[in-house]
Amino acid sequence: MPKVIIYTDGGARGNPGPAAAGAVILDGDQKIELKKYLGDDRTNNWAEYEAVALALQEAKKHGLANREIEVRMDSKLVVEQISGTWKIKEPNLKTQAAAVRALLFDFPQNRFVHIPREENSEADRLVNEALDEAQ
Repeated sequence: MPKVIIYTDGGARGNPGPAAAGAVILDGDQKIELKKYLGDDRTNNWAEYEAVALALQEAKKHGLANREIEVRMDSKLVVEQISGTWKIKEPNLKTQAAAVRALLFDFPQNRFVHIPREENSEADRLVNEALDEAQ
């Protein structure tokens, strides 16, 4: 079975400010897009973690648990913190990272990959759509 590719992005206008998350889940020919407005006083990094959490929850809902997944995102911070390479100093991000790690129990074969922003345009578009719709 081919691996599931997940693109995620989170953003905040103002940082902190109005924030949103977006994700694209690719499973063969199936493409699932999701976007969510996250509130008015969030940081970019918090939104990046929330985007991963939302994508993993959605993947599980679609029966993709226990499949090999690759999460691609342009947040080097989240990729390095989830992999354990970088320490998490911000208390809010520690909570977010713990939530993501808990969700990863359903996806034991997982890999997080840092990609350039240009390669994450679909997830970024969903973030901006969610922010524009909430304004």
